[in-house]
Amino acid sequence: MSYRLLSYQSEGGPRGGLSIDGKIYDLERETGFTTVLAALRSQKPVAPKGRSEPVKNARLAAPVPDPGNIFCAGANYTDHMAEMARAQGNQPGPTMKELGEKPWHFIKTGKSSIVGPGATVKLPPFSKAVDWEVELVAVIGRPAKDVPAAKALDHVFGYTIGNDLSARDVMRREKNPATSPFHFDWVSQKCFDGACPLGPWIVPAAEIGDPQKLGIKLWVGAELMQDSNTDKMIFTVAEQIEMLSSRVTLQPGDLIMTGTPAGVGMPRKRFLRSGETVKLWIEKVGEFEHRMA
Repeated sequence: MSYRLLSYQSEGGPRGGLSIDGKIYDLERETGFTTVLAALRSQKPVAPKGRSEPVKNARLAAPVPDPGNIFCAGANYTDHMAEMARAQGNQPGPTMKELGEKPWHFIKTGKSSIVGPGATVKLPPFSKAVDWEVELVAVIGRPAKDVPAAKALDHVFGYTIGNDLSARDVMRREKNPATSPFHFDWVSQKCFDGACPLGPWIVPAAEIGDPQKLGIKLWVGAELMQDSNTDKMIFTVAEQIEMLSSRVTLQPGDLIMTGTPAGVGMPRKRFLRSGETVKLWIEKVGEFEHRMA
């Protein structure tokens, strides 16, 4: 049975749910799992029946409202690297992969950063340059430690969509020299409240197939800003899992945000404003919107 794993709003907080044939069902009634995270951690197949009553007037929440770790790939699309080089007056050079480097990740906060479809994200008062970054998000379903790339995707339960919102004007501590390891402020730039809109649901990996052949887009209002394909990733999803699992054990419920393509606001000095709506879309996964305030 084709389904989407999701969370929806209830009086007691987000509850696990399933979308089957366009209707939303309660996850616990269908499978016995109380939350999406519980389903992922069980390591048992999710086997919905689709026989209970649909939830009336269900409003989607972030599919994993309380994830484990959130790993975010930096500088991982060829077109994005080229646009950033041009913005700095440089010619695009070889990629990190071509130079023999490994994938690079930073960590984003969980509960504080995660919001769901339709959410309103408050622009942080300490920034005037909040940028957008649509990303394919791999949701880990099986523990992964020292996993080779050839077997890495076996540990992915499914995929969702994330927006790695970034406060560009607080990314550097200018009084620290550029050579200092403390020059960059990743918490201020990447971890403010609401900095990780996520949605609309998790599509099982079997329905996605090859994660390196998906269209990916983002709009601010009616203006298309990002329009690319995951085939432009420098390091594939599998290569990222291989690298991460060589350093830490990836656990069910961990999220891997796999990088963003060209079209972000920083090179054009165009940043998000109060009242604007952001729409994100990835082929085979779906779409969702959130608002800035």
